Amino acid sequence: MPQSVDELIGLLELERTGEDTFSGQDAGSARQRVFGGQVLAQALLAGYATVPAGRVAHSLGAYFLRAGVAGTPIRYVVETTRDGANFSARRVVADQGGRVIFTMVASFHELEAGLDHADATPVDVPAPQDCPPLAEVLGARSRRAAEAWRQEWGALETRFASDTSTLDGDGRRDAAMKVWVRAESALPDDPQLHQAVLAYLSDLTLLAVSTVSHPVEFGGPNMQVASIDHSMWFHRPARADEWLLYDQVSPSASAGLGFSFGRLFSGGRLAASCAQEGLIRLLDH
Repeated sequence: MPQSVDELIGLLELERTGEDTFSGQDAGSARQRVFGGQVLAQALLAGYATVPAGRVAHSLGAYFLRAGVAGTPIRYVVETTRDGANFSARRVVADQGGRVIFTMVASFHELEAGLDHADATPVDVPAPQDCPPLAEVLGARSRRAAEAWRQEWGALETRFASDTSTLDGDGRRDAAMKVWVRAESALPDDPQLHQAVLAYLSDLTLLAVSTVSHPVEFGGPNMQVASIDHSMWFHRPARADEWLLYDQVSPSASAGLGFSFGRLFSGGRLAASCAQEGLIRLLDH
C-alpha cells in the first residue's frame, strides 16, 4: 500500500496506452492481493480521461470479479457507452494478462442548478483529535499488530469514532461504525483526484461493518473476506485531504455475505454515499 500521499498520487496516475486503454500500477499490500479501492479509483480516472471536459462523475457501480495479483500492472479498457447533451456513460473493464478482474459502469454529468437537501451530519460524534487511531483499535481486537494495520492504511489517516460491537440496551445487535478519515497530507487542487481518493478510501472499512456485531475477527484466520460489488454516488464536491466522517451501517448479513451502506460527510454536508456487498465466509479451521 502507498505509504505517503506522493506515493498514492503516483499509484493513481495512469499511462495512456491507446485511445481508450490505460495501464495502472499496483503497489502491493500485506494481504498479497490488489486492494479493491485502488482498482475502483484507477478505473474512475480512466473513465474521466475519455469524457468531455466539465463533466463530473456522479455515480458508479462496480463488480470485483477476481482477486488481482499484487505487484502486477492492470490494464483498463474504457467503452464509450453514451455521450448525451448533459450526461456521459462509460464502461470500464480491468484485466491482468487478459484475465478480467473488475468491471465498472460510471455516469458523468454537467453540473447544474437544482433542488438541494441532504441528511444532517450525525451528532454526538467525537472530534477526530479526540478519537484513537483506527490501527490501535484494530490491533487490540485482532491478531494483527497495530503497526501492520498502519501499513495497510498507508497514506490515509484514520481515527475510530464508535461502533456497535457490544449489545445495546434492548439486547439487539445493530451493526454500525463511524470513522474519521483523510489523506495524511495535502493533495493537489484536482477535483477528479479528490473523487478518486474518496473512492479509494470508501473500500477500507465498509465490508468490516457487517461483522462488528458478531464475535468474529474480520479477516482473521477463520474468515474469508472479499469485496464483491461496490456502488458509489458523489453528491457534492469534497476534499479528501480534509477530515471526512464515514458513517457506516450494515442492515443485513446472511448466507456468507455482508451488506453495508456508508455516508461520507465533509464540512457538515453529505458529500458521497456508497453501498457494498462482500464475502464474509466462516471457515472451519
